[in-house]
Amino acid sequence: MRARQKNILLGFVSVIIVGVFLFPIYWLVCMSFKSDAEAFGKVVTYFPHTFTIEPWLLNLRDKDFLIALKNSFVIAFCSMSISLVLGIPTAYGMGRYRVRGNRAFLLTFLVTQMLPASLMLTPMYLIFSRLNILNTYFSPSLAIASGSIPFIVVTLRPYFKSIPGSLDDAARIDGCGVFRSFMQIMIPAIKVGIITVMTISFLGGWNDLAYSMTFNVKPEMRPLTANIYKFQSKYGTKWNCIMAYGCILAIPVVLTFVFLQKYIVSGMTAGSVKE
Repeated sequence: MRARQKNILLGFVSVIIVGVFLFPIYWLVCMSFKSDAEAFGKVVTYFPHTFTIEPWLLNLRDKDFLIALKNSFVIAFCSMSISLVLGIPTAYGMGRYRVRGNRAFLLTFLVTQMLPASLMLTPMYLIFSRLNILNTYFSPSLAIASGSIPFIVVTLRPYFKSIPGSLDDAARIDGCGVFRSFMQIMIPAIKVGIITVMTISFLGGWNDLAYSMTFNVKPEMRPLTANIYKFQSKYGTKWNCIMAYGCILAIPVVLTFVFLQKYIVSGMTAGSVKE
């Protein structure tokens, strides 16, 4: 009886905690379907009495919104591609071969993950200015990738270490070189881990604000996260449009975790042990 009462109490507490964490998301969606009069009304309503999709239509009809949407996809995809192309081979080399200073390299990767983005803005801006790549998609993509690559290396290194060495021997006997063995044997063997780091790298580029605002001064080059201020003016703030904007910005993130949840969870669990 005591165990049952304890389980009921824990379940009740869990429901309360979940409700507290999910309420901001509910409020975001609820406000996005309210009219201007209801959104600015003195009486707080917890569900839209006058249901309208006008805030969503205002965003979707805006040409600047569509341009920012394209910029977000391009920056996220480019940063993800750079991170995978550089991070996966690095993780393979550190996981499969004995390299002098391997632990020092791994410690360096761990330390770089702790550095805030604001600390890297000034040196990166000076470097990109000398390379003449400001106001391009490449500059924020490269900056975002610099933070994703250490995460990819630290996460995928245990995957490569866990692959039996007999697979390498069998590949050599069948005539596979190092590159062919890497592409046709190693990569498929750690598919779950690659899906995990690919998803998180893409979302890192999708949610970026600091790098895109700093390295892209032109308004037509900025992503979605930098254009939300459009609904703030001297006449007030259109909260329902801002909430609809936030919902649209969050849709790719939600869909990604819904369809790739099992890969992300298993991938983070399998790669959680750092040697």
